[in-house]
Amino acid sequence: MSIAPDATAQKQVHNRRVFYVPGFDPFHARRYRELYRTEGADQAKISGYEITQSRKEGGGAYGWHVAAKIDDKSVTADIDVLIWADIVRKSMKAGILGTYAQLATTAWTYISTGVLFRLTGLRKGPVIAALYPVFMLLGQLLLAAVFAFGSGYVLSFITPWISGLGLLAGYAILTWFRKKDGKFYAYYLLHDFAFCARWRGANPAAIEDRLAAFTDQIAEALNSSTDEVLIVGHSSGAHLAVSALADLIRQGRVPKAGPRLAFLSLGHAVPMVSFLPNAHRLRADLNYLCQRDELFWLDVTAPGDGCCFALCDPVSVSGVAPDEGKKWPIMISAAFTKSLSPKRWNELKRRYFRLHFQYLCAFDAPKDYDYFKITAGPIALADRFQGRNSSKSRIDKSVSGFTGMTP
Repeated sequence: MSIAPDATAQKQVHNRRVFYVPGFDPFHARRYRELYRTEGADQAKISGYEITQSRKEGGGAYGWHVAAKIDDKSVTADIDVLIWADIVRKSMKAGILGTYAQLATTAWTYISTGVLFRLTGLRKGPVIAALYPVFMLLGQLLLAAVFAFGSGYVLSFITPWISGLGLLAGYAILTWFRKKDGKFYAYYLLHDFAFCARWRGANPAAIEDRLAAFTDQIAEALNSSTDEVLIVGHSSGAHLAVSALADLIRQGRVPKAGPRLAFLSLGHAVPMVSFLPNAHRLRADLNYLCQRDELFWLDVTAPGDGCCFALCDPVSVSGVAPDEGKKWPIMISAAFTKSLSPKRWNELKRRYFRLHFQYLCAFDAPKDYDYFKITAGPIALADRFQGRNSSKSRIDKSVSGFTGMTP
């Protein structure tokens, strides 16, 4: 699909409000501030522009202020993180036994509904990422069981009544693996998929309340004197941003004479949720948002990112694309293998979780996707990608077995 050129000349963006919606991440928002600071400095050095970061003034969400000079034009941006890490942390409080119970129920949900099979027909990478914690946790359990049995057997030769200590030894193995999950990511990924599966794709009350708060914050920015309001949804944050924006437009809170509204979805994993049987709300929001004139929606993924559904149209594969009137998203690839030098690609290509964040980082051989030009540059997202066609290699067929948009 191509976008017809705007009849009006491009208007420089002097100031911008950016709202970043993170994925399933329990860490403090300062992580994203520091990532933007270091990677932005690297990209500026590579690309020959200036970008500085300072403390944000005033209240509101956690964020920072950016001043940039790109293409000899000065721009300021205020970037806010729309926080839901507290909800994530609460969902990850299950102990070792609770996590194994989640493993069983999550696997059953995705397998019994046929969702896992359908997801496999899209992209293998994110399905492997989903299966990884299952096999890793079962492997840890097997190792702990072998160690418990073996140590109990040895102890029984000393005196039978202490052979039960082998169970404690096995549990100690499981405890060690959990403490080292920062290296293995098994518990983290399992909790991520379990969060979606627990309500079979529906939003829990805590998420609905947070989406309402997100919508209010975006609406306030749209009534300011800024030139562009840009929403960035990364990973699981992409589908949350879809729902927040759909609510915003339904409620009539996008002023006709206000700032331009844009949505940038990065490394989305929408089908992991939208394919589930109770994801009526998300499917309805995808159907609604893809037809709206109030915003411009660009979706960026990369086949090199094994944790996303690369070049899978989140609307179409979810089975909710309208017969006529679909405008969004425009889908392009960040083309990691081309926008990173061969040396840098070789350094990163097996660091799967790091690659999932590459959209927010510097490219040492940049093409047309530059996160820092998009968030702090003088050109609005719609103008920057005006007339751009979606990738010819995108997947835009209906794949989901559940396509209902009402409960």
